[in-house]
Amino acid sequence: MKNQDVNLDNESIKVPDKLPVLPISKVVLFPSLVMPIAVEEEHHIQLIENALNKDKMFGLFLSKIEENPSIRDIESIGTLASIIRMIKVPDGTIRVLVQGIKRVQIKNIVQNEPYFIAEIEEVKSVPADKDEIEPLKNRLLNIFKDLISYSPYLPDEIETVVLNIDDASNLADFISGNIRLSPEKSQELLKITDIKKQYEKLIDLLSKELDTMKVHGEITGKVQKELSEHQRKAILREQLKAIKEELGEGDEISIRINEYKKKIKKANMSEEAQKTANEELERLRVVPPQAAEYNVIRNYLDWLCELPWDKMTKDNLDISEAERILNEDHHDLEDVKERIIEFLSVRKLKENVKGPILCFVGPPGVGKTSLGQSIARALNRKFFRTSLGGIRDEAEIRGHRRTYVGALPGRIIQSLKRVQSRNPVFMLDEIDKVGRDFRGDPASALLEVLDPEQNVAFRDNFLEVAFDLSSIMFITTANITDTIPSALLDRMEVIRLPGYTVEDKYKIARDYLIPRRIEESGLAKEQINFTEKALRKIITNYTREAGVRNLEREIGSVCRKMAKKVASNEEYISEITEDTLEEYLGPIQFRTEEKEKSPQVGVATGLVWTPAGGQIDFVEATMMKGNGNLILTGKLGEVLQESAKAALSYIRANSSLFGLDSDFFSNKDIHIHIPEGAIPKDGPSGGITLSIALISLFTNKPVSPDYAMTGEITLRGKVLPIGGVKEKILAAKRAGIKKIILPIDNEKDLSDMQENQKEGLNFIFIERIVEAAKEVILGLDIKGEF
Repeated sequence: MKNQDVNLDNESIKVPDKLPVLPISKVVLFPSLVMPIAVEEEHHIQLIENALNKDKMFGLFLSKIEENPSIRDIESIGTLASIIRMIKVPDGTIRVLVQGIKRVQIKNIVQNEPYFIAEIEEVKSVPADKDEIEPLKNRLLNIFKDLISYSPYLPDEIETVVLNIDDASNLADFISGNIRLSPEKSQELLKITDIKKQYEKLIDLLSKELDTMKVHGEITGKVQKELSEHQRKAILREQLKAIKEELGEGDEISIRINEYKKKIKKANMSEEAQKTANEELERLRVVPPQAAEYNVIRNYLDWLCELPWDKMTKDNLDISEAERILNEDHHDLEDVKERIIEFLSVRKLKENVKGPILCFVGPPGVGKTSLGQSIARALNRKFFRTSLGGIRDEAEIRGHRRTYVGALPGRIIQSLKRVQSRNPVFMLDEIDKVGRDFRGDPASALLEVLDPEQNVAFRDNFLEVAFDLSSIMFITTANITDTIPSALLDRMEVIRLPGYTVEDKYKIARDYLIPRRIEESGLAKEQINFTEKALRKIITNYTREAGVRNLEREIGSVCRKMAKKVASNEEYISEITEDTLEEYLGPIQFRTEEKEKSPQVGVATGLVWTPAGGQIDFVEATMMKGNGNLILTGKLGEVLQESAKAALSYIRANSSLFGLDSDFFSNKDIHIHIPEGAIPKDGPSGGITLSIALISLFTNKPVSPDYAMTGEITLRGKVLPIGGVKEKILAAKRAGIKKIILPIDNEKDLSDMQENQKEGLNFIFIERIVEAAKEVILGLDIKGEF
């Protein structure tokens, strides 16, 4: 019995004017009955959690379809339900135990997203004359008692419960909720408010059910006599056949088989898939519906029929329109936009072009995920995103084999069914965070998915037939490529998004973030205005990141505080200036490094790359009496420590070049420190800065503060190329440094920068340490050739 707990004290509960609406497709809840339900959709889970935090009540209404019903698909009359208990399940769904309170009717829908909220009214029962209802009640109870004796699913104890229910309406609802009826018939009973008519309908339904039970018992006895012990495997089939003959009903299995035949034909599957589907259909014909295998086959056929075997969206081949959309949604990122335009151009000239496999690599917040949405919009394709972060089970990609209970296809096939298109833009987020354990290696499973030569015939473990993935445009995202297996990385075209400069952030904030946040805060454009200086102060002094995620948060914070003033009718100044910014965001969080004002001995200015962009750093060197020890502080990494040792070894080995005695270092300890000691620092590009600081210290000649430098060094005094040139140059420019020393092999990197970014800067390209020393150390005299 699915509904045993009855609470008859529901009359005192007041029906609210508005109520969240939860559509459910397979069961109907009657007033005063308790029933468990499973909630899977995220917005429905949100509905339950909100109801728990409020009054624990919501409306439960029958839906004509299972997935994404509109309000037209939902019955107008349902049940006011109260939550008794909620349990969260490890798969992300929840199980809720609810009790029906009263019949309610939807008057008007007042909210559609994220879930329906409706104005409702109570549906009151029409009382019946006691003299008329008493005979019907006795007949109903007698039929129900007989049904209990024949039914395998109704326990004997339920008879005691029924006999102790005095209220006529509650009795009808209790019996209605405990007999096996289709959702449609249960809904018919729920709609009946006249108790007399409800009793008459129940008597009719129970009489038919009782007759069926009696005939079933007779046929079971007849079949058991005719069949021997060696024919047990055919019992269920013979019983079903005998039942059909006695009832004179049509063959429901044949009807279902014909429906599947139509679906298979309509799906336009591949030849292999169609053959497999027809074979499974023949198995379905002979498997009895009561067998577990029956539902497994039906589930498999449903998946095959609902996949988009031939459904494709038409690409937008208007190159100028696609380019306009990309520029409208994203500032800069020219390499990415150019690659998409190239793909469209080839697609325009040649059909059946395989979808590219792009990998956007960059720090958080630079727009990798939103860029995928813009690409789908520019191509006029459907978009689907799935996160791979933390996935450790290979079955998430390839699916489970049908031999497992609750088997499902992998995420790729599931997503295709959801978008109903064979050529969507499919984003695999956080591919660098895929794990592995005893359940397999998901990264290896992705090799077939992302290989254009193999994904033409991708085989999911659940489907076991080939599905063509070559039309999908796969886009993957990662913060770094180091953790991506080389075989997987080789299949992707890596496009790096290095992060935005201050100028880029300013334009993005001005053109995209501020208008969006103003609209989300409910403000009008004339009610708030950011000055250029205020915006640049937020960028430099309140955020330190490569992307714009925190920048948008800070802008949103200012907008919300302004919205509060507007809503409270406080006096306010609409213009946000550099001076009034602290009123909204508090004291500045980050200070901007500036160049030294005067030459210093033993202090050199270096350029470093960080995930938040470039910045300048000062290397300080000093010495004292000692035993030739090298002291390194500032939380330096192993590579940077090795660079410091290499710089010292080079100077000691070439001490004559700088006019130093060979035993100059024997009685001195040398201390190198890089400020901001709590921040880890590493990398070989600080080698040239360390060398200049030490040469300045040993020769007692000051270093010009007008220079900043970067480069890796060798023991022979050579300067090797480094990365992050663009970010480092922009950091020097922000700090007011006009002269930048770079390895000669990095000269080619300047071609990737815009002219306005290089304007006013003087670049000195060097091959050896000594060249940099002569340039930046004031009054340095080099002895001999180098």
